[in-house]
Amino acid sequence: MNLQTKRLDSANAVVSGVISQDVLEQKTQDVIKKIAKSVKIDGFRKGKVPAHLIQSRYKDQIDKDSKQEAVQDLLQAGLKDLGIEPQAMLGNPLISKFESKDNTIDVEIKISTTPEFSLDKVEGCVPEVKLKSVSAKEIDERLAEIAKSRAPLSEATQDRALQKDDTAVINFEGFVDGKAFDGGKAQNFNLTIGSNQFIPGFEDALIGMKKGEKRDIEVTFPKDYQAAHLAGKPATFAITLHKIMQKDVVAIDEAFAKSMLGQDATLESLKDAIKEQLEMERKTDLYNKELKETLLQALLKEITFDLPELIVEQEMDILFRNALNTMSKEEFEALKNDEQKARQKRDSFKEDAKKSVQITFIMDALARKHNIVIQDNEALQTIYYEAMMMGQDPRAAIEYYQKNNLLPAIKMAMIEDRVLTFLLDSKLESNTDKKSTSTKEPKASKSKSSKQTPDTSA
Repeated sequence: MNLQTKRLDSANAVVSGVISQDVLEQKTQDVIKKIAKSVKIDGFRKGKVPAHLIQSRYKDQIDKDSKQEAVQDLLQAGLKDLGIEPQAMLGNPLISKFESKDNTIDVEIKISTTPEFSLDKVEGCVPEVKLKSVSAKEIDERLAEIAKSRAPLSEATQDRALQKDDTAVINFEGFVDGKAFDGGKAQNFNLTIGSNQFIPGFEDALIGMKKGEKRDIEVTFPKDYQAAHLAGKPATFAITLHKIMQKDVVAIDEAFAKSMLGQDATLESLKDAIKEQLEMERKTDLYNKELKETLLQALLKEITFDLPELIVEQEMDILFRNALNTMSKEEFEALKNDEQKARQKRDSFKEDAKKSVQITFIMDALARKHNIVIQDNEALQTIYYEAMMMGQDPRAAIEYYQKNNLLPAIKMAMIEDRVLTFLLDSKLESNTDKKSTSTKEPKASKSKSSKQTPDTSA
């Protein structure tokens, strides 16, 4: 076998050797015996088919299986020599050399293993989390927004003009090049002025109209409008205003608080819930726009280790394929017809692939340390919700992710987000503890408060 092994670094190794003709012949006989136990050929009892007949009929399979078994034996011997447990290997070993020479085969196999590294520097990578306090003014402003969004509509009784935040009950019909177009007509349509529900300029052009008034307005469809036959074209809309609906004033009092949070609520408890929601929004915004990226870069810099090259290569393939899917037809054809350019394009993703693999191992180690787990059903719920929010078929989205084996990638992304949030929260909680101690105020129960968070959607 002439076995040779070499550790390239702590995460990569090479096993090489020579498979002799004697070994191949022995493997060939072993494969023939295995086939003979199960094959059935007319005229022979099962298990009694002559070896020469099996070798004649299954020549290609026997050749393939015997070489495969010989390579597997070489690999197992190499792992033993290197002191690597089979389960420590990552992915499939890569046969980087397989050359036939004078009745022998020279073989080289590349192996990648799970890297080992310390998490001792993690705490020093986590930035300080300083949240600006929520002011009483901000709470009152949010409270006013909630009250406004929930206010019932009533028809304006006085003879006044339409203004922003009113709801106009209108008839309209649109014309392009003097001709009416499909979807450009409606009767008694409720349009809130300032909602940006219609194309730019439409709602603003209605401001100042009075009940019963008719008006023709000129607007231009956006160049990226979804209906291609209308995109970028000027249009005229004939408008009739039937009613002006205005939002009633809602009293912000104990009764309003009870309508939001239940009979046990008070105006003060509603304000507390709003404060907690504003704090959560502020924290989420700070984490997503600044601190998570800062933390990731610090982890990449401070926690370094040998990367399994086979996994890096796999990640390069993924990034390259993703890039191909976003290329123009001309770019794609240029790479398709030039192997060197295609290779250079793939190689351009190496640094990004290395960072991706490095952070994946760090996140996985931190998730195991802190027992952070994402179950399949949680990932599926996330896919379902996001598809629904984007106007897509949630079930079709789930089927796509499952069919293309993309669920593990979704779970890894969710784990990364949860780990980063956990680390940042550890600094946030520390700051909160110090503040609570100094002010001698008890910390609010998160579980109780979260149940009483008001719905601020209009």
